[in-house]
Amino acid sequence: MERRASIDDLLRIMARLRSPGGCPWDRQQTHMTLRRHAIEEVYELMDAIEARDDAEMAEELGDVLLQVVFHCQLARERGAFDFEDVARRIADKLIRRHPHVFGNVRVKNVDHVWSNWEKIKRAEKHGTSRARHSAFDGIPKHLPALLQAEKLIKKAGKVFGKKFSSGAPKSLAKAALGRRLFDLAQIAHGRGWSAEELLVAEIKKRERIFRRLEAADSPTHPGG
Repeated sequence: MERRASIDDLLRIMARLRSPGGCPWDRQQTHMTLRRHAIEEVYELMDAIEARDDAEMAEELGDVLLQVVFHCQLARERGAFDFEDVARRIADKLIRRHPHVFGNVRVKNVDHVWSNWEKIKRAEKHGTSRARHSAFDGIPKHLPALLQAEKLIKKAGKVFGKKFSSGAPKSLAKAALGRRLFDLAQIAHGRGWSAEELLVAEIKKRERIFRRLEAADSPTHPGG
């Protein structure tokens, strides 16, 4: 029977590729040069998932894992951390943030699970450089603009409640909204503008407004 490869095999292969006499391309890479590859691999994984192609999904998951292993090897060479550190941190986090599974906490529903998760996350980050002082902290700046907008809107809904969501139009159908979004992108393209950049600029403007309103309503509001 053919021996199945283990994560240790993968780590050794990555170390060999980075070692003297290894692959010239791999030896040239840095965290910065690799950063966009991770995004591309995740998008390819999404395609495989939506296609319900198990073979392709397994391959794309391997490509995503390669990005993790590659960054861990680079960090190990710098003496920063290694794969075991990464695995231990996520294992500890999963246990810590699931007290209803690994502890004695009781939960009523999924909303209760998420509420506990956010409280635990805030406690973990409190007093560190990653502490979140606003509910609007934590939106990745490299997300596509529409995803950024959705996250910002979701956070604003949690902070401002009904007074925020009540202003949203209810009559527009889903298909009509899709057409409107496409038409807006087409208008921007026709005028030589980037719809992505325009939306990012508007997101930054709205976020500044939301933060000011948040501070006015509750100066000590904990970050979400």
